[in-house]
Amino acid sequence: MSRPSAWAFFEDLRVAREGLLSLGFWALQVYRLGHLRYRFQTRLIRWPLAVLHIVLAKLAEMLSGITIGVQARIGRRLIIEHSGAIVIHGLASLGDDCIIRQGVTLGNRTLDDPLAAPQLGHRVNVGAGAKILGRVVIGDDVDIGANAVVLCDVPSGHVAVGVPARVRPKRSAPRP
Repeated sequence: MSRPSAWAFFEDLRVAREGLLSLGFWALQVYRLGHLRYRFQTRLIRWPLAVLHIVLAKLAEMLSGITIGVQARIGRRLIIEHSGAIVIHGLASLGDDCIIRQGVTLGNRTLDDPLAAPQLGHRVNVGAGAKILGRVVIGDDVDIGANAVVLCDVPSGHVAVGVPARVRPKRSAPRP
């Protein structure tokens, strides 16, 4: 069961490292406002929310450099650690407790398949400048290295690094 949007606001605020000063937090709230309109069937509510979202989304994009497609499915407590040059495809999906940093693109790979978008699991940590492109599935507890270009699926508990990304199991911590 999903929580009401007021709860999502306070959860997002709690994990935003800069609090109310975080541009990523505000870009995420604009997305959540726009996504809220899908809960209503009547045009009397949907259309004003859509217009408000379009204006606020463009303003957020200009101020923060973050573009989030309104139809994207974003889980709870997303952390956008640094703003700037972040693009999230409208059909992308992000699980709970994900972290993305500046310069990240979650988008389609080719113009021939514009609806192909990445699906990220829970607790995915995406490094600065990483590109996750196409119809790929990223499992839970995955780390994507900085500037990695991910073009294939990454199983849960793995790391993807390099261009194109090479996938490896995470190293377990040494035991004392």
